Amino acid sequence: MKRFGEKLRVLRERHNISLRQLSSRLGYSSHSYVTALEKNERKPSAEVILKIADIFGVTADQLMRDELELDD
Repeated sequence: MKRFGEKLRVLRERHNISLRQLSSRLGYSSHSYVTALEKNERKPSAEVILKIADIFGVTADQLMRDELELDD
């Protein structure tokens, strides 16, 4: 899951969603949690991974497995 943060940032930017918007959709009042996820400073819970997958229409496997790429 070394590339999770990179994939999250790419998805967020592709969908033109700000850090604050994504944080809000995930149920956090501050964008610092999403920033930490993108920098791989924090590991997301299974619940957060599933929420992110739903928001962006990708699978949890695509987010978590480094060898799987995101669809364009």
